[in-house]
Amino acid sequence: MTDIKTNLTYIKEQIINSATGCDRDHKTIMLIGVSKRKSAQIMTQGIDAGIENLGENYIQESMEKIDIIGRDKATWHFIGHLQSNKSKFAVRYFDYIHTVDTVKLAKEINKQAKKINKTQKILLQVNIGDEDSKSGSSIDTILDLAHSIADFEHISVKGLMCMPPYFTEPEHSRPYFKKLVTIKNQILETHIPNISMEHLSMGMSNDFKVAIEEGSTMIRVGTSIFGRR
Repeated sequence: MTDIKTNLTYIKEQIINSATGCDRDHKTIMLIGVSKRKSAQIMTQGIDAGIENLGENYIQESMEKIDIIGRDKATWHFIGHLQSNKSKFAVRYFDYIHTVDTVKLAKEINKQAKKINKTQKILLQVNIGDEDSKSGSSIDTILDLAHSIADFEHISVKGLMCMPPYFTEPEHSRPYFKKLVTIKNQILETHIPNISMEHLSMGMSNDFKVAIEEGSTMIRVGTSIFGRR
């Protein structure tokens, strides 16, 4: 049986050590427990152990679990691919949507958020490795995307998200994390209204230490907390 509390304590220690090693305040790094395919019961165990942020990938599954657990029990992050026709559910259930990669999707999120008088926090997803198998705006179009949605009144862009190609050696992820930081700085230099770059959502179970060294403020950890699916 997976000892979630022990795992969580270990991960938090690793975050502190990694942050200290690069002169960062560990409190600026948000740990998101990735709970896809995990039961509401297991997720509740995680919350009881001290997880404050939970990340989900699938709308229908997450809605059912959040209804059981309670929306006020955690800060909820949608980190999977989002279809426009599911936007209304993502807006109702999630505090952050990490995977906005088109104007069409942003427009629909804005429309649905307006209906419930909400300002939806989003991140712009970048296909940092230019992989056909992954979603995300291309590096070449991400700045145009930011400009195109800046006037949407019911969304607030809080930063960028990426998923590098998977490597068994975490160090190989570093160039991709550096690239996302470069994109962040390029966006900041343009001073686009309503576009904040306070968050970089990058780093998972096997490479979050490298991501922290490169400036991540949100790490998404599933297996190392909840065990394998």
